[in-house]
Amino acid sequence: MDKVLFLFLRRMRAPLLVLMAAYSISITGLVLIPGVDDQGEVWRMDFFHAFYFVTYTAPTIGFGEIPYAFTEAQRMWAAVTIYMSVIAWLYAIGRILGLVQDATFRRAVRQQSFDRSIRRLRAPFFIVCGYGDTGALLVSALLRRRKRAVVIDIDEDRITDLALSDMDYHVPGLCADASSSARLRSAGLRNPFCQGVVALTDSDAVNLTIAITVKLLNPDLPVICRAESLDTERNMQSFGTEHVINPFETFGDRLALALHSPGHHLLHQWLSSVPGSGLPMPLYPPRGRWILCGYGRFGKAVHQGLRSEGVTTVIVEEDPEGTGCISDCVRGRGTEADTLQQAGIAGSAGIVAGTDHDTNNLSILMTAHELNPDLFMVGRQNKDDNGALFAAGHVDLVMRHSEILAEAVLAHLTSPLLPLFLKLARERDDDWANELVSRIGAVTDDRVPELWSVELTPDAAPALLQRLRHGPLSLGQLLVDPGRPDQQLPCVALLLQRGDGGEQLVTPGDEVALQPGDRILFSGRSFAASRINRALCNPHHLEFLITGEDRPQGSIWRHIAPRGT
Repeated sequence: MDKVLFLFLRRMRAPLLVLMAAYSISITGLVLIPGVDDQGEVWRMDFFHAFYFVTYTAPTIGFGEIPYAFTEAQRMWAAVTIYMSVIAWLYAIGRILGLVQDATFRRAVRQQSFDRSIRRLRAPFFIVCGYGDTGALLVSALLRRRKRAVVIDIDEDRITDLALSDMDYHVPGLCADASSSARLRSAGLRNPFCQGVVALTDSDAVNLTIAITVKLLNPDLPVICRAESLDTERNMQSFGTEHVINPFETFGDRLALALHSPGHHLLHQWLSSVPGSGLPMPLYPPRGRWILCGYGRFGKAVHQGLRSEGVTTVIVEEDPEGTGCISDCVRGRGTEADTLQQAGIAGSAGIVAGTDHDTNNLSILMTAHELNPDLFMVGRQNKDDNGALFAAGHVDLVMRHSEILAEAVLAHLTSPLLPLFLKLARERDDDWANELVSRIGAVTDDRVPELWSVELTPDAAPALLQRLRHGPLSLGQLLVDPGRPDQQLPCVALLLQRGDGGEQLVTPGDEVALQPGDRILFSGRSFAASRINRALCNPHHLEFLITGEDRPQGSIWRHIAPRGT
């Protein structure tokens, strides 16, 4: 039996019995009490008329003596019926109001609505576990790319925020423990349209449980997890979790990349940021001595990145013994001028405020700026609500772990070739990166470009594969702008991977011949993606790109068209 119906019947058992008793007694009395018809003869009301009379009298929606005028006895009993039924209805309505406010009943209603939404989904979707700052950014970015999502979060306020958010598509949300296998199954874990699971909760233990549950119940489903400790990361990877993202290590690696190659760092930022947001500006972190305030998980990751680039680092830590900071460590929080002066702030090139308190980080940066205005300042922002404060502080680089996580997850979900491209791109020099940044900037506006991948398979590119059977086709021919045949669509081909998994061409040229099974990663404006997909599926459109001729379709139009066309 349906849970909502079961709870309703169980909680309303007594009120329903009272209503049934009131109606039964009222109807029985009306049938037994004699009346007088219009001829003055004794008349008794039948059960149908008695039921009809009580039906409109009991809820006080009307009154009428039918089919004949009542006697005094019948009127007396009608008064008793009214009082008795009104009291019964008040009792029932009171219980209904209490039931609607009952937490268990409301949870059952939400669960039923959630289950109904999942059953009605007929499009690919992702299960997002955790709707904090990172989850909200990820869901919004997925919807902008026309990807559906299902959300599970244990915080009811977050699910309420999801329900009140203005989104193009309905996003089913459930307030529940995402580590529960039953809740994951109800969210569509075994649904054929489910494309993957993303674990973004604040607890490594919960994320680990989600990963294990998915791999046991649906081993073929990809899982992307957030992990902030090395032990959890290794544990997840041990049983086949596809992608484990550590936001602290990711930021440390990016800071090292900015020191090593500003062009590569800018390219990485442009391609990894959420599409539609403003284009990040280039960063030029100086070399020299740096001060690192805070040696927790974030501080260790940044220290490793700086050390990999040969940067000398002085660590400021309030609890050196507890964090394992032994050498080159100054005891203190870094919020005091004396501590920063002891760390050598006057001769330093940069400072990283990396504690887990935004107030302390802002205080560190403000104090450091007063002591050395030329410092390159890096700040860790723990809460998205404090974004305006860090912006007002003119911090050169802000670590927002929610954005880093959302960008990394989005890349794996919507552009699986992007991580491979970024890995191959690091083998090139900085001049190559600067040139590619210029090419991407020329085809996009001041917003982060869209990323998309195409795969030349029978399902995704039937028209192109049919055309390849009759002759070769180059990448440049596919990118012709149908509205301006002498120009190309505003996009750049970043990577072409052959179907056999062998050859990988970074920024392939227009002359590269396409082959069945190729996978291509593009960057550019969104409308370019739709036009490329149209060419892949529409033979007439593809033929127009190749020949420049708009040939008539259908036997009748071809017959009446001029012979020269």
